[in-house]
Amino acid sequence: MPIYNYECISRIGETVTGKLSAENDIEAADKLKKMQLTVVDISAARSGVLDDFLSTEKKVKEGELAIFSRQLASMLKSGIPVTRALYTLSAQGGNPTLTKALSNIAREVESGMALTEAFMAYPKIFPKLYISMIEVGELGGLLDQSLTRLADQMEKEKALKDSIKAATFYPKMVFGFASLILIAMMTFLVPMFKGFIPDTSSVPAITQAIFNMSEVWLERWYVVVLIVVLLIVIFQLIKNKDGVKRFLEKVRYKIPGFGPLLEKAVVARFCRTFSTLMAGGIPVVQALQSAAPTAGSYILEDAIVQAAKRIEDGGGISKELGETEAFPPMVVHMTAVGEESGRLPELLDSIAEFYETEVTTLTKGLSAVIEPLMLIIVGLVVGGMLIALYLPIFSVVTAS
Repeated sequence: MPIYNYECISRIGETVTGKLSAENDIEAADKLKKMQLTVVDISAARSGVLDDFLSTEKKVKEGELAIFSRQLASMLKSGIPVTRALYTLSAQGGNPTLTKALSNIAREVESGMALTEAFMAYPKIFPKLYISMIEVGELGGLLDQSLTRLADQMEKEKALKDSIKAATFYPKMVFGFASLILIAMMTFLVPMFKGFIPDTSSVPAITQAIFNMSEVWLERWYVVVLIVVLLIVIFQLIKNKDGVKRFLEKVRYKIPGFGPLLEKAVVARFCRTFSTLMAGGIPVVQALQSAAPTAGSYILEDAIVQAAKRIEDGGGISKELGETEAFPPMVVHMTAVGEESGRLPELLDSIAEFYETEVTTLTKGLSAVIEPLMLIIVGLVVGGMLIALYLPIFSVVTAS
C-alpha cells in the first residue's frame, strides 16, 4: 500500500506532520479528517535507490528494534496505555529515526488511527513480519505477547547474522589489506626494480606484465579508479534484477565452505520466522507467505510461495514443503511430526535451534581454516611478484 506524507492542523492549532498508508490521496485525506485534522498538504512518499542513498535518516538496527519491542511489551503488560508507552519510549532518546517515528505513531493512534495502520506508514523501520504480528496482537488483545515473540525472533536473527558476519569478516579484511599492498608495490616497489634493469636487457614475460601494469597504474590511475567505481555502480544497479539475484545466490551456494553455511542459515531463519508467526495465531498460508521473503533466499522464497498455494488448495504442510525439494529431509520429517501432533510451532523452533547451532559450529570451523589459507594466498601473490621482479636482476648479475 502506498505511503503518503501529510501536513495538517490539529484541533488546538498545532502543525502536525507524519506518514500514513492509503490506496490514494483521497483515502489518505479521508483518514486524516476522521482523525479530526485539517489537511494542509498530502504528497506521496518518494522511495527509490537514489532516495535511499541520499537519505540522511539513521537506519534502525535490528537490535534497536528488538529492545524497543521488549520495552513496549513490558510496559503494556504493566497496564500502561499504548499511546503513553509509545510517547515514553520516544522521549528516551536513542536512534532519532526510531524516536521520531514512535512519536508520530503515538500521535496518530491518539487521534483515532489503528495501531497496525500507524506502524504500516514506516516500512523502512518495521518490516512486514513486524506489521503482521502487531496486527494479530491488536486484533486478539495479546499485543504484549506478540511483541515479546517479535523481540525473541529479532534477537535470535541478529545472533544468526552475527555468526555469518564473523565468518566473512576475516576474508574481507585480508582482501582489503592485500589490495593495499599490491597498490603500494605497483606505485613504489616495481618502478624501483625497473630502474635497476638496463634497457637493453630482456625480461621474462611475467616481469614485463608486472612492469606494464605498474605503468598503467602510475600514468592512468584515475582511469583505473573510474572503471572500478563504474563497475561497483553498475553492480549496485543490476544486483536487484530478478535474474541477477538468483544467479548470485546460486554462485554463493556453490562456494566451498560458505555454501552449506548459507543454506543452513536460510533454513534456520525461515523456520524461526514461520514458528513465530504460527505461535502468534497467524493462519498457515498467511504465515508461509509472510515468512518466505524473510528467509533471505529467492530460490527458497519461490518454493515456499508455490507450496503455500497448494496448501491453500487443501495440501498438507509437510507434503507440499517436501515436494519443493528445497528443504532438507529432517525439516520435512519434523514438520510432519509437528503437523500430526499439533505442536508445529514448537518443533519449528527446535529445527531453527538445531540449524543455528550448526551455523555457529561451521563458522568456528571456517574461521580456523580460512585464516591460515588467506595468509598463504597473500604470501603466494606477494612472494610471486617479488620473485618475478628479481628474475631479470639475477639474469643481469649472472650474465656479467
